[in-house]
Amino acid sequence: MPALPTTSREWHLTARPEGWPKPTDFALREAELPALAPGQVLVRNLYMSVDPYMRGRMNDVKSYVPPFQLDQPMEGGAVGVVIASEAEGLTVGDHVLHGLGWREYAVLDAKHATTIDPDAAPLPKYLGVLGMPGLTAYAGLLRVAAFKEGDTVFVSGAAGAVGSMVGQIAKLKGAARVIGSAGSDEKVKALVEDYGFDAAFNYKNGPVAEQLKQAAPDGIDVYFDNVGGEHLEAAISSLNVHGRIVVCGMIAQYNATEPPAAPRNLALVIGKRLRIEGMLVSDHGDLKQPFIDEVGGWIRDGRMHSQETVANGIDNAVEAFLGLLRGANTGKMVVKL
Repeated sequence: MPALPTTSREWHLTARPEGWPKPTDFALREAELPALAPGQVLVRNLYMSVDPYMRGRMNDVKSYVPPFQLDQPMEGGAVGVVIASEAEGLTVGDHVLHGLGWREYAVLDAKHATTIDPDAAPLPKYLGVLGMPGLTAYAGLLRVAAFKEGDTVFVSGAAGAVGSMVGQIAKLKGAARVIGSAGSDEKVKALVEDYGFDAAFNYKNGPVAEQLKQAAPDGIDVYFDNVGGEHLEAAISSLNVHGRIVVCGMIAQYNATEPPAAPRNLALVIGKRLRIEGMLVSDHGDLKQPFIDEVGGWIRDGRMHSQETVANGIDNAVEAFLGLLRGANTGKMVVKL
């Protein structure tokens, strides 16, 4: 039996980014691994997640989740294999999902690890379509937006991990029409041909409001917002009376140093009786099992398409994160360690 590792490389935040993060804001460092205490496991991480919300944790501001600490390892979703255990219920060789990514090895309490089946789905799926992004899409559309059959749905950031699932869930649940926006012609093509959207447009090719009105001439009933700014303004203009907006993310603003110009039409919320609601996936843990059951079935029978953009090696984790912020991914961005 090979000796257990005594050190692990891990990414630290070394400076608070101003505007767009830079590679020099991070450092890959080697740290000693502590001995296992009762109830703990040592996990060799196989894949880690990079997600847009992590940008907010790099700011030293009060939020729904504490900020990353400087010169300390960052955190995020990861899947790995248990290589040592001092915990009942987890044995060497078990695969688990946990929250200590951004490092090669993780020592954690077993209660913070969820056992997963590598034979049921490829491991990266547990960070995407079967993980936090998938549950975000499921809960956001079906519960927060109160989606109903016959709705017309518009999704921004539609080629990302959450947006691509929102559109597919809407179609599978009987949407009249699903429209998505993305940042390249290639992604627009994928939305229609691979993900089954009825229409999609490249927001870089012209004003969002004009392109949305062309794609949804009869208006929209639900807007799932991953972008904010001009997209939110356009959606407010196109929403029908009693339309619903789910604010999941506003990636257009995450690196901004000035307040956004849009939306400038919030007064329309009154006459249209619109509902705008922000969402955090952590509020919807009770939907986890129904989500796994239903989405898992769609994946098994081929009705749901999912894709990952995979970066190789922990050395490339920061570049993968920066690429995510630039829109370099289609589907879920993960790092294979």
